[in-house]
Amino acid sequence: MGAGHDHGHSHAPAGGTATSAYVGTLRVALSITLTVMVVEIVGGFLADSLALVADAAHMATDALGLGMALLAIHFANRPATDNRTFGYARAEILAALANCLLLLGVGGYVLYEAIQRFVTPAGTEGGLTIVFGAIGLVANMISLTLLMRGQKESLNVRGAFLEVAADALGSLAVIVSAVVILTTGWQAADPIASLVIGLMIVPRTVKLLRETLDVLLESAPKDVDMTEVRTHILALDGVEDVHDLHAWTITSGMPVLSAHVVVRSDVLSAIGHEKMLHELQNCLGDHFDVEHCTFQLEPSGHAEHEARLCH
Repeated sequence: MGAGHDHGHSHAPAGGTATSAYVGTLRVALSITLTVMVVEIVGGFLADSLALVADAAHMATDALGLGMALLAIHFANRPATDNRTFGYARAEILAALANCLLLLGVGGYVLYEAIQRFVTPAGTEGGLTIVFGAIGLVANMISLTLLMRGQKESLNVRGAFLEVAADALGSLAVIVSAVVILTTGWQAADPIASLVIGLMIVPRTVKLLRETLDVLLESAPKDVDMTEVRTHILALDGVEDVHDLHAWTITSGMPVLSAHVVVRSDVLSAIGHEKMLHELQNCLGDHFDVEHCTFQLEPSGHAEHEARLCH
């Protein structure tokens, strides 16, 4: 007869996911992003700078991404129900996925428009472009400072951090291109800067998209070595085998592990199920950072019994 037990330790705040600790930070970053977006749109049209408009477009997707992250936190913190046993925690990952798709779209648009500028050059005003680019750079550096800590704990905050980092580099590219135009009159510097911004958006987005899909496909957390987990469990006294071993991530900061552990009957009789479960908890708790661990203890031969029932 099997025995189940759940054990967890959380780095997320009580009653929330990893991202929920950074609601205030995300709101401030959203306010800064919206302000700079408007400023750069105005500056882009006044200076006829595609690089500024491209950076503003990226700012727009940043703002939408931050808004979706905040909305996802609202849903993720709703309590679990009988139908949704993990609540709405996965909403954060869905928001991150939507954010990635938006970024890829914007990156492609910027690259296309930059190529068009090579065909039809424009008269970009370097002085105005420098002013608006500098405003964007300062604002992005403030946002980066605010998001620095949270990006290590949450995919959504990391997505926002990467977007703002790309924006900061984009603002720098805008300033450099404007200086070149101002000093040499070489108008091609503007679409070149736009290409740089587009090429900065895409690779970072692909990396984030891969991590997001890993969560949706329920891959093992990247910092959990399943072979090592199996080895640690099998090293416990009395453990003969482990099967149906699974580890996945519900959302940022919420890894989960479950396993069926086969234990010799004499050991179970001698120490009891509770002590065996404590040993398993301590074993994994000391070596792996897993939010919830669920174990089913089985005597020898129980796996064969389960297989017969399934067929």
